[in-house]
Amino acid sequence: MTRNIELLAPGGDVNAIKAAIVAGANAVYCGLDTFNARNRASNLSFDELNGVIRLAHEYDCEVFLTLNVVILEIEMPSLINLLNQLVNTGVDGIIVQDLGIFNLVKKYFPSLTIHASTQLTTHNEGQVLFLSKIGASRLNLSRELNLSEIKTLTSLAHDVDVLTEVFVHGALCIAFSGQCYSSSVSVGNSGNRGRCSQACRDEYEPTAMGKKFPLNLKDNSAYFDLPELVDAGVDSLKIEGRIKGANYVHTVVDSWRKQIDRFVQTGKLLDDNSNLYKVFNRDFTNLFLKGDMKKSMFIDNPRDHSFTHANETGKATSVVQIQKVQKDLSVEKDNIGVMVSEKIQHLDISKPHLTFEFAGKLNEPLTVTVVIESANAVEAHATQRDTFVVKSDMPLIVAGQSSIDQSAIIKRFKSFNNAKFSVESIIFSQLEPNLSIPFKELSNIRKQVALLLNDSVELVSPVDVPTPKKHVKAHPDTPPSMSILIADEKDLHLCELTDCDIYFKLPESFKKDCDKYINIFLNNPRLIPWFPAVLIGKDYSEAVRVLEVVKPKRIVSNNTGVAFKAFELNIDWIAGPFLNITNSYALLTLQEALNCKGAFISNEINRQQIKNIARPKDFELLYSIYHPILMMTSRQCFFQQTVGCKKPSIEDRCMLTCKKATTITNVKGVSFAIDKQQGGYPSIYNHEQFLNLDIVNDLSHLFDEFFIDLTDIGAGSKAGLDKTQLISHFQNVLKGVHDAPSQLHNMVTISTQAQYVQGL
Repeated sequence: MTRNIELLAPGGDVNAIKAAIVAGANAVYCGLDTFNARNRASNLSFDELNGVIRLAHEYDCEVFLTLNVVILEIEMPSLINLLNQLVNTGVDGIIVQDLGIFNLVKKYFPSLTIHASTQLTTHNEGQVLFLSKIGASRLNLSRELNLSEIKTLTSLAHDVDVLTEVFVHGALCIAFSGQCYSSSVSVGNSGNRGRCSQACRDEYEPTAMGKKFPLNLKDNSAYFDLPELVDAGVDSLKIEGRIKGANYVHTVVDSWRKQIDRFVQTGKLLDDNSNLYKVFNRDFTNLFLKGDMKKSMFIDNPRDHSFTHANETGKATSVVQIQKVQKDLSVEKDNIGVMVSEKIQHLDISKPHLTFEFAGKLNEPLTVTVVIESANAVEAHATQRDTFVVKSDMPLIVAGQSSIDQSAIIKRFKSFNNAKFSVESIIFSQLEPNLSIPFKELSNIRKQVALLLNDSVELVSPVDVPTPKKHVKAHPDTPPSMSILIADEKDLHLCELTDCDIYFKLPESFKKDCDKYINIFLNNPRLIPWFPAVLIGKDYSEAVRVLEVVKPKRIVSNNTGVAFKAFELNIDWIAGPFLNITNSYALLTLQEALNCKGAFISNEINRQQIKNIARPKDFELLYSIYHPILMMTSRQCFFQQTVGCKKPSIEDRCMLTCKKATTITNVKGVSFAIDKQQGGYPSIYNHEQFLNLDIVNDLSHLFDEFFIDLTDIGAGSKAGLDKTQLISHFQNVLKGVHDAPSQLHNMVTISTQAQYVQGL
């Protein structure tokens, strides 16, 4: 086997990164203390990032920086400043969730390589093409995919020169990444901002199946699936764990390094994965990868399983046996810590020290000798010295009224005391006094020094990115129109009550070659197709068939794959609320690259954060003022651990036929609805409806359309409400009828607009 397989390791802090490097990682991914999706990790300072890059590159290891959160408009100047710095660091790639960063990088920072984060929920062919179109060079495939699906998407990605990476070890989210709002809804900490509170690991009141942790999955491990991943063409095997420490990272990376090397050299696998159980784990499963989603993927304990595993493998049953097994494992854990500390203690990321020695005589060039001293990465207490010399093109002359004094030189060279280097001394003992050289020549010497210190790579000058211009809506004096969403033919009569836009929500799963939804749209041409966020495999193909046969004039898509297909078919499309749009650069990405006609602004952001967004020219802005609050959607089954299910594993028919519903209640007494609509993925909803009437008064001038969701999906407190009355009251609110808001609140008795108040 000759193809390179990258082993990509997590680095939550400097020691974890060092541990990954010495354990044999080909690349590490890490975050700064801002703009990254693991705020609970220690993360790096900018100076540390430069040191890590230098150290990693000495070991032929690449460094990818996580910028994998949605960005607010007010943060764009800080982000642009960071991008201006990153272009000169040597970082090997940035991992991105926010669609706006694609626009910025493609236009202004093309030397940066973009990787699409797992937060972009990439799971179908259209999404691969979408991400390629906007500038991704690699993408992280959704963790829920099976090997066959991974192989299909990887083949397509390679056709458009895009690499794929797959998580092969570490924690599993039960929700589709990027589509989990449970933390945002329950405690105000958004997973799309790196502040996930891990509600899926929370304790709940015992379910009918006796489970206290009904949402808690085992950890992922594809340790014995390496041949299949290689056959699927995957380019990078990614280990999760930026919140984990150096001992964990070294153990897991070392185990995977040995497995990969064994397979590459012999075509065979190691059969011992016992070391993986010696560090934190929740036991292991590979059943997403196998496409066989069983109850055994769950474990009713979110804490470390390593001691329980030791008891099981050691067959310890008596108190004495258990104590011995626990003690032995504790010693092993301590030994791992000592071994890792010894391996990384001499790895140094401190800044190299610079010494500048200036020399020169009359009629001779001005000479600067640059001495670089750095701690040796191999031998303790040793130093490594590099020296180079730069000379002026012009000779020194007798000074006239002004001479080159030491202060002029220091002023130009002290800027090398930065994130990469520490200036220790500037020496002038060999520079004769009362000599002069044009300041332009001195600046040229500084540029040459800067080039050599940057490994002869030309430094990129800072880019002044223009602020997006705010455009008014097409009819600024016209109040926003109302639109409604339905999902059932029994609600078609609502079309007769209003002349507003009516969207019809398509399911996440279709019967193959079934024309049911095609006929609905052909028989009701007024309906506008609304596509869900997740469409995998044949369900994506069937969704595309709806587009191709119906040929609607306009759609709303929460799935970037369907959006790309609409772009190809020249169908007007609106970006749905689950694309997490929070800034104007994201709108520009969608408009300029994919001819998007408008977008829903995220319901996670508040009044001021919305107000800052600049509308592109000829672009619509929409906002949902009433809807069930989705907390998470999963490819796994929420009912296996709650009310129970007789099926041993999830089948294709489950999505099409199952209509179960239940609730789970956390230890604080708050209940959440688990809703499985026919043709949909199991989802969890907040007990409150989102109802935001304040925005009608606050920001009507910014929006073309306010949206209300009248589906029975995630019905919760709106179950049984008269939809005719709801439409009437919302229409009156938009018309400014005085008592309409109170009438609505009297109908919708359990509601919240907390996200609009708190924002991100």
